[in-house]
Amino acid sequence: MRPLLPSRRPARATARALLCGAVAAALAGHAAAQPAAPAQAVAVPAAEYRLGAGDVVRISVYQNPDLALETRVTEAGVVSYPLLGSIRLGGLSVTAAEQLIADGLRTGNFVKQPQVTLVVVQVRGNQASVLGQVNRPGRYPIEVTDLRLTDLLALAGGTANNGADRVVVTGTRNGQPMRLEVDLPALFGPGGSEQDLRIQHGDTVWVDRQPQVYIYGEVQRPGVLRLERGMTVMQALASGGGLTQRGTHKGLRVHRKAADGSVAVIEPTLDDRVQDGDVVFVRESLF
Repeated sequence: MRPLLPSRRPARATARALLCGAVAAALAGHAAAQPAAPAQAVAVPAAEYRLGAGDVVRISVYQNPDLALETRVTEAGVVSYPLLGSIRLGGLSVTAAEQLIADGLRTGNFVKQPQVTLVVVQVRGNQASVLGQVNRPGRYPIEVTDLRLTDLLALAGGTANNGADRVVVTGTRNGQPMRLEVDLPALFGPGGSEQDLRIQHGDTVWVDRQPQVYIYGEVQRPGVLRLERGMTVMQALASGGGLTQRGTHKGLRVHRKAADGSVAVIEPTLDDRVQDGDVVFVRESLF
């Protein structure tokens, strides 16, 4: 009779279990080493326009033509609406105003399921002004909450030919007066969009004239020149058409007015920069 041999199945099962455990541990370590998937960016809805005093609104209720109304928001921010009387809409968004009217009609048992639509016909409550050297100065409605300085200047037709590239924005922020000088070319440089000021109700944008330089004497085209950034005396002379045959670079004079009103006479080099209001005089050559 052959002796019974010990079974190998338990040993094989133990080895298989150890192998599976090692593979699972390796997979778990690989998964932990993988970077977490980036969270999807949640789109932030744009803020709605808020009604202001002077706005003209048109209100309609579905299948209720008797409740249609076109009216103006008073200085107190209220309107007189049929069945509801005076309701305050000033400062509310369009959606909130629609909901307020619908709730009033529903709770008053006037309409079971009112579907209210409010349309802003004319924007008068939120406006900003553009003055100075622009093509179409005036007051412009702020029809969106994210109106930027560049948008407002575009509505005004952009700066005129003699307009400066630095503008001044005045208004009120957090109950305090605000005055800010904005460099327009910098807005279109790297990171410039972050400096594009958001326009609010009551803001005023002032565009001054472009700085000027006066040149006379022995030049081809004496007169007023537009002062470009970093303009030197040589560049000013070139803008004036250059010197005449009798002109000379020697003995150039620049008359510059100081803050106290006094005028200083400077003998510049051709590489010196000119400033706003400088008067450059080119002398006649003696030989």
